[in-house]
Amino acid sequence: MRRSTIPALVAIVGVLLLAELLLVNASLAEIAGIAIDAAILVAAGAALAAVASLALRRAGDLYRRRGDPIGAAFVLGGMAAVLIAGLRPGATGSSDPAVGWLVSALLIPIGATLFALLFVTTLAASRRSLATRSREATVLVSAALVVLVLLLPVGGGAGAGLSGAAGWALDLPIGAVFRGMLVGVAILAAVLAARTVLGVGTTDE
Repeated sequence: MRRSTIPALVAIVGVLLLAELLLVNASLAEIAGIAIDAAILVAAGAALAAVASLALRRAGDLYRRRGDPIGAAFVLGGMAAVLIAGLRPGATGSSDPAVGWLVSALLIPIGATLFALLFVTTLAASRRSLATRSREATVLVSAALVVLVLLLPVGGGAGAGLSGAAGWALDLPIGAVFRGMLVGVAILAAVLAARTVLGVGTTDE
């Protein structure tokens, strides 16, 4: 497969989805739905392959006693527990109560713990950034502090005002920045895909 095949497919599917969004056409919507379903299947296959690769790697670490055998045992045990809970006879898959209990009793607290540790490390990184006395670091930390204050769980009229200001900040200035970044990345990806498909290099410019 030539290197231009995958970018060409990405560009074609992207144009198809954009046309389906802008035009009202039953046939086009059906083709776009098939493309989306195919993308979901490919992503699911890639996810299963990644999980299998992780399991094989951790099993190898545990068998050869290399790296972190204890961590490998916990990873394999967690994967086995979720698979058994969701695939055992009579189970209802991801909606099974046993799977829900594993998620609510183990995965969510573990995720909350990791985010709590991330908050502490973020504070340390902010302090180091301010120590450099750069303008960009000052603006970044100041904006983060403003958003943090707006999202504080305060009740009453003050809390309603903070919640409204937080919603406005997330929808307008912060949302505009993210939308601009996404549009810029999409345009760059389209340009790179077109250059690859057309065989345009730096020597041709």
